[in-house]
Amino acid sequence: MKGCDVSIEGVSKSFGTFRALDDANIKINKGEFFSLLGPSGCGKTTLLRIIAGFESPDTGIVSFDGRNIIGIEANKRESNTVFQNYALFPHLSVFENIAFPLRIRKVPETEIRTKVMEYLRLVQLDAHVHKKPNQLSGGQKQRVAIARALINEPSVLLLDEPLSALDAKLRQNLLVELDTIHDQIGITFIYVTHDQSEALSVSDRIAVMNQGKVLQIGTPFEIYESPATEFVAKFIGETNLFDSRVVECVKHQEDEYMVTLDIPELGEHIKVTDYDETQHGQQVSFTVRPEKIRITLEEPKTSGKEINVFKGIVEEPIYSGFQSKFYVKLDNGTMMKVFKQHQNYLEDGPEITWKDTVYVSWSANDGYIVEVINQ
Repeated sequence: MKGCDVSIEGVSKSFGTFRALDDANIKINKGEFFSLLGPSGCGKTTLLRIIAGFESPDTGIVSFDGRNIIGIEANKRESNTVFQNYALFPHLSVFENIAFPLRIRKVPETEIRTKVMEYLRLVQLDAHVHKKPNQLSGGQKQRVAIARALINEPSVLLLDEPLSALDAKLRQNLLVELDTIHDQIGITFIYVTHDQSEALSVSDRIAVMNQGKVLQIGTPFEIYESPATEFVAKFIGETNLFDSRVVECVKHQEDEYMVTLDIPELGEHIKVTDYDETQHGQQVSFTVRPEKIRITLEEPKTSGKEINVFKGIVEEPIYSGFQSKFYVKLDNGTMMKVFKQHQNYLEDGPEITWKDTVYVSWSANDGYIVEVINQ
């Protein structure tokens, strides 16, 4: 495995009275595609700039394979950065832009030609070798920037929102190419983005950040299915989130509890399975993803099953081709989001339409207690 382990320990950084990073602790494995994900101003770019050597932390250390790199100049670290705005030399050809880091090192001309052509093929730009940046599309410019950052064979590639200037379809295509390049090169990628779908698509693991803090680190599956906080639950995808109180918690299976929650917004008790024992009266946050909820015109049969069922009226149906989104106003006035996947051909259009009376239901296994609220 190429690349190196990256360790961030107790890193904090303030700009005047603004605390951009607050005791960040992350361990990134050798060869991993790791994403720093969060909204604007959460501290992810500041952390990337500290790793790159463009900023110094107030406290804490950053290590590559156990060696503290704080204090080492940016151009002497085993990392290179791909920026959002490409940072290409407009007067140089594609070939010369990629060759530039090798010319700085005074690499022999024959080796330069061999390596540049190798990386041009890697990013599929060998047919554009003599073009100038102004003759390239946005996606092609970004691929030139990636090739230039990789040609020095760094142990760590830092990518600062590299796709945000591109349109949605091109962004998705380049994201797939970037993942393929990572698989071929095998070094450590640290990718900064505010787009949760990008992070979920390509990352081995993700650190979700907000207000300078690292809230949760995990695989895309763990982050989406088992969010650690209310913020993570709301930021990653869409969800229905409620404050609730534990009414009962009983042993359900060997390592599982059946919890009854009182949710004032729903006006009823609901059932949810959980791996942790909670206490009667404890305040918790409960979430259920819209795609986990069934929506039907007929009341579902629940005998012998732990199914939560509510009746309501479709206030807003949104047809999106592959799925429909429904905003259902329950009988008590609470609005719930429900996603219905279209798995079969709809000859006569969607079955459920505006102002239909419907039933929304989900299994106790499909809800999730996000966090226990301190009282």
